[in-house]
Amino acid sequence: MLGIMALAVAVLAGTCIGETPIAVGTVLQTLSNKILGSTYAIDPIDMGIIWNYRLPRAIVAACCGSGLAISGMVLQSLLRNALADPYLLGISAGASTGAVAVTVAGLGAGAISMSLGAFAGAVAAFLMVAVLARAAGGGATLHGTTQIVLAGIAGSQLFNALTSFIITKSANAEQARGIMFWLLGNLSGARWPDVWLAVPIALVGLSACIWYARALDAFAFGAESASSLGVPVRRVQIVLIGLTALVTAVMVSIVGSIGFVGLVIPHAARFLVGVRHGRLGPAAALIGAAFLIAADVLSRTIIPGQVLPIGVITALVGAPAFALILLRGRRAP
Repeated sequence: MLGIMALAVAVLAGTCIGETPIAVGTVLQTLSNKILGSTYAIDPIDMGIIWNYRLPRAIVAACCGSGLAISGMVLQSLLRNALADPYLLGISAGASTGAVAVTVAGLGAGAISMSLGAFAGAVAAFLMVAVLARAAGGGATLHGTTQIVLAGIAGSQLFNALTSFIITKSANAEQARGIMFWLLGNLSGARWPDVWLAVPIALVGLSACIWYARALDAFAFGAESASSLGVPVRRVQIVLIGLTALVTAVMVSIVGSIGFVGLVIPHAARFLVGVRHGRLGPAAALIGAAFLIAADVLSRTIIPGQVLPIGVITALVGAPAFALILLRGRRAP
């Protein structure tokens, strides 16, 4: 309950704060008018900004931060590697390629949505990474974590290159500029249809993490130990990695490829609540949601009259934070 209240406060702050600040009371009155049918007298411009722009943007930011943080936590647990996250393993890059192929190159001739294209790209990227890691000696399952991380780096570079090739070949100058801005992370286009897509996907990811919390705890000792404890290793890996690909693909299709959220937030959550996934999952989801809302607010306000890509903010904050985590881990006994 406390976590839900904290998330509600974060969404409220993301709705109030902007280039034009709006009072908390005005936001609450707008919500009352729209949801409860109240009749408070509110400036139509302020009401439009709150309901059509800032509120859905804050909710989508919360869902994306939550989904990416959960995905990073699951991958780090399954692979037993502190560097694992959707961005590093090529899943985000594959999702970006799939989304761009649908929207720019016209793949599917309009029969495929951008989210479906992003999911196909994310799955293709991870399958390529898994095959490459196995060929490099990673084994049939997710044991060779070093090989998987290295293969993920190669996969990221490949799919980023494919994305650039598609944009260069198929997009005009205006499209290319918009897509490149979107690829760095952009919440400017978030509206209510995106909310109805992002919220259930984020909830599915969090629910799966809680459902498989004991299995993820067992993976801390390795896949063999998890199997000896009665965990169906292969099935859990397939389900959780498939969900990770789905969550990442949907979030990338909405806001673009955002780095460091899935990498840093799980470490911050472990520092605060420990390594038990029953608490770690909800904590990572909450911290990720609040972090991306704060990053979005900064992206809109740090330079007056200009909106920065949200990925720039997450990198500026996430890179030093991860450096501190690495230094702290090195000093730990």
